[in-house]
Amino acid sequence: MRLFAAVLPPAEAVQELDRAVVRLRELPGADGLRWTERAGWHFTLAFMGEVEDGLMPELAERLGRAAYRTEPFSLRIRGGGHFGDRALWAGAADGTFGAGGVDGMRLLAGRADAAARRAGVPMEEKHPHYRPHLTLARNRGAGADLRLYADELSGFEGTPWGVAELALVRSVLPVSGVPGEQPRYETILRLPLGRARTTDPGDGSPAPGR
Repeated sequence: MRLFAAVLPPAEAVQELDRAVVRLRELPGADGLRWTERAGWHFTLAFMGEVEDGLMPELAERLGRAAYRTEPFSLRIRGGGHFGDRALWAGAADGTFGAGGVDGMRLLAGRADAAARRAGVPMEEKHPHYRPHLTLARNRGAGADLRLYADELSGFEGTPWGVAELALVRSVLPVSGVPGEQPRYETILRLPLGRARTTDPGDGSPAPGR
């Protein structure tokens, strides 16, 4: 399975961002971009690529430990940027509680990456500076100047929400050959963060990290 760990924004945050993206898609050159579908919007924590089925039990256990060791935090979607002429993204900022939303997500990303490595997943080289981002569009080729879109998105301020879980997501790549077809995402595990749990891991329940 092709997997990644992620933070998934709630429906309300997705709707807010979607209203901003509708305006972006009216800008000149927008048809030169391949826009992602809002059903698949996410903040990647750790991309694992193809994971053998035999590694799944230990991966799930280690990710559960990583989630349990990380306290819930608050985020908001804010502003945007671009990676060269390749991809347009929305950014993240601290919400209203916790030790800092962006720092919390960086911590969770590092722990998810370490958990996958310890489970035996052959991860890519770790990037020293994790930058939370939600991909909105990719250039089809020459495409449009992404600076125009990032500038338009710079004033976007989403409503804060509480991040209470780490999601393990399966990415199913298109096989039909239909131009513009998007990957399909399936959330296969939702692992609660720290105090977001409703049971004590010392009470004998099958909690993450045991």
